[in-house]
Amino acid sequence: MAAVARSVLRYSARHEAAASESFVEHVVHGLGDSPKWLSAKYFYDAAGSALFEEITRLPEYYPTGIELSILQRHAGEMSGYIGLSGALVEFGAGSTRKARILIDAAPQLAAYVPVDISAEFLTQEAAAVRRDIPWIAVFPVVADFTRDFDLPQQIRARPRVGFFPGSTIGNFEPPDAAEFLRQAGRILGSGATMIVGVDRIKEKSVLDVAYNDAAGVTAKFNLNVLTRMNRELGGNFDLAAFRHRAFYNAESHRIEMHLESVRPQTVTVAGHTFGFEKGETIHTENSYKYTVESFRALATSAGWRPIAVWTDEKDYFAVHALKL
Repeated sequence: MAAVARSVLRYSARHEAAASESFVEHVVHGLGDSPKWLSAKYFYDAAGSALFEEITRLPEYYPTGIELSILQRHAGEMSGYIGLSGALVEFGAGSTRKARILIDAAPQLAAYVPVDISAEFLTQEAAAVRRDIPWIAVFPVVADFTRDFDLPQQIRARPRVGFFPGSTIGNFEPPDAAEFLRQAGRILGSGATMIVGVDRIKEKSVLDVAYNDAAGVTAKFNLNVLTRMNRELGGNFDLAAFRHRAFYNAESHRIEMHLESVRPQTVTVAGHTFGFEKGETIHTENSYKYTVESFRALATSAGWRPIAVWTDEKDYFAVHALKL
């Protein structure tokens, strides 16, 4: 799980065909696979987006608070990488809390382009930015940022800065993370800057607690994808028959989130029937963790040049600046 922004389709190369699929096609594909899986991007209907915002305020979920503190402390330095009359393009915007910090620190910005798959949430956030920061032009784009999309005509002649906070880069398999960075470079264009939040490798105990909060909000967030399939695809998932599982896979340097069947059962969704054994899971999300050096190597492989990095006192989180 990655704060505020949205996540990617694939957990390995064998899922590549799902990249162009619709929700229903994706569900049939993922649940028919072995092991079963779903894309974390489908967490984010209106209810899922609201639940995620609640997660980012939980005491156990450290990434949001720490990244906010890094941004607040170093936004003035980051603004030095933003050109005159530039445009800030936020991939998977969600809440605009973090973008507002950069906007306030960079009076040279002329435009803000939040990009998000959830149209309702995006519309609300864009309206709030227009109300609160009237001097900046806001051009929201409803799009899946894991695919190519067109930037608004109004900003195409401006210097562009990509913004990808919240460690959402960790939701990609590393080769797919590199491909996303290459795609972002193509969208932003030559000379662009990219500011990326990256969660760092740390103690297993810290990571496990962050994705298993005492209030059960992360569990509700994970289970909400079943509610969405029931509502939109005619599913008959019994939410009480599944439980949230999240754990740190130290060998792969990633958190894994799953929905585990608590009993043998058969479920129908989108006109298809799927059987579950007791203990069988649907793999719903990965969140990879990086060292500063490993992320810089990844960015370099994708054609970006690392130019700066900012971290917190505990070395829990990093914000990287990259240049094309």
